[in-house]
Amino acid sequence: MTRIRRTAVAVALAIVLPLPIAAAGTAFAASTATRFIASPPQPGQGVQLELPRPTGPHAVGVDTLHLVDQDRPDPWVPSAGPRQLMVSMYYPAWSGTGRPAPFMTTQEATDFLASEGLGGAFPAQTLVDTRTYAYAGARPEHGKYPMVVLSPGLELPRQTLTGLAVDLASRGYVVALVNHTYEDSGTTFPDGRTLGCTTCGDTGPAPDQMERSRAEDVSFVLDQLTGHHPAWQKAQLIDRKRIGMAGHSLGGAAVGPTMTADQRVRAGADLDGRLFVPVPSGELGGRPVLLLGNPENHAVGGDESSWAANWPSLDGRKRWLTITGSNHVSFTDVPVLADEAGITGVDGSIPSVRAEQLTRDYVAAFFDEHLKGIPQPLLDGPSPVDPEVVFQQQP
Repeated sequence: MTRIRRTAVAVALAIVLPLPIAAAGTAFAASTATRFIASPPQPGQGVQLELPRPTGPHAVGVDTLHLVDQDRPDPWVPSAGPRQLMVSMYYPAWSGTGRPAPFMTTQEATDFLASEGLGGAFPAQTLVDTRTYAYAGARPEHGKYPMVVLSPGLELPRQTLTGLAVDLASRGYVVALVNHTYEDSGTTFPDGRTLGCTTCGDTGPAPDQMERSRAEDVSFVLDQLTGHHPAWQKAQLIDRKRIGMAGHSLGGAAVGPTMTADQRVRAGADLDGRLFVPVPSGELGGRPVLLLGNPENHAVGGDESSWAANWPSLDGRKRWLTITGSNHVSFTDVPVLADEAGITGVDGSIPSVRAEQLTRDYVAAFFDEHLKGIPQPLLDGPSPVDPEVVFQQQP
């Protein structure tokens, strides 16, 4: 009897898709695991993994914050005490300062590989040493910059959105990349503990509960970064009147509840996230939203209906785009790194680097238009330069 393993990719598919499609996601996980086994005995040996080079003019610095919400018990493990989060802060920096930042800790890498069925087969250190083009402790540039909060998919560590975070920072943004504790494969805290996922699998909390919890996480992070006594020493870089949010899968789905609850978030981008919490009509107050997804599920008439159902409630400037050939994880760093490591069966039919480039370009254009006030022809309609991008609804 074949045992079907629910990888992080499968869980992410399950959380974003309707139940019939989630079953297909499980089958996808099984085929992926088979391909992993069919790979060379030591995939990744001697390989230097590298995220695509950022496209903006700025060098990028990164700091890591440990934030504790003393007013809120952890929603998933109340015995753990107050809610604790780790946040990676990316920012425009002086070139030549700081030191290359590791992609993740060794234990985070070990846990993530284990969740994907690669434990013992792929060197964790190879993943740790991934080149990110971000520099720890780099000297910040002068000025104030818009801030974008990023939220990852369920069970996927926050580092799977590093490429997008670094690229936005290189284009002149501060980026707060948030882990949601007990919702990913593993997050390391300053005391050395690495906390895994208690919400994953069939017995986890309902998706709408998790979306609302993430909205609370994000509002707390904003309090900590923009309050009178900010938790980040470089908080002077943040323009508090220009804040946006983007997320993948469950993180993208949490954009709506966050914007509904927190007026500080001026624009939001959902990357392939099914909306389990309906957007109340009129509650966004005309704030803009970008929906960017894969065509099988999120095209008009596709097999996931939540975007169509909520489209009329998005009362501001809105775009609904799909990328031909993409799948659910095409909007993260996972396919790029898998391809470099010789692991097959992760990406869609579009080349992984191309999918990441399009994600970066359209997310940055959205925030450039709505947080920086720079008109973006890229968002006005189909472009022959990007034939893979389909406008499902005209702006």
